[in-house]
Amino acid sequence: MDILSIIFMLAGLFFLIVAAIGVIRLPDVFSRSHAVSLTDSLGALLMLIGIALHEGLGKNTLKILVVLTLLYILNPGIAHATIRAAFRSGLKPWKKESQ
Repeated sequence: MDILSIIFMLAGLFFLIVAAIGVIRLPDVFSRSHAVSLTDSLGALLMLIGIALHEGLGKNTLKILVVLTLLYILNPGIAHATIRAAFRSGLKPWKKESQ
C-alpha cells in the first residue's frame, strides 16, 4: 500500500509542477487559468488519493474525501469567475503578433 500511495503522490506532484510551469510560461490570464484549472485538479486528486491510501481508513480519510469533493465543486467556479472578471475589466486575450 505504501508503494501505491507513493506512486499516486509522485503523479500528483508531476501535474502540480506542470501547472506551476504553465503559470510561469503562458502569456495571459486566460491561458494560465485554463492550464492551472485542469492540471491543478488532477494533481490535487492524485496527491490526496495517495495521502488517503497512506493514512488508511479513518477520520483523516473522510476529511480528505470532503476536501476532494469541495475541490471539484469550487475549482471550475473559481476559474470561471477569474476569467469572467478579467474579460469584464477589458483585458483582451493574447494574440500572436504576425510578422
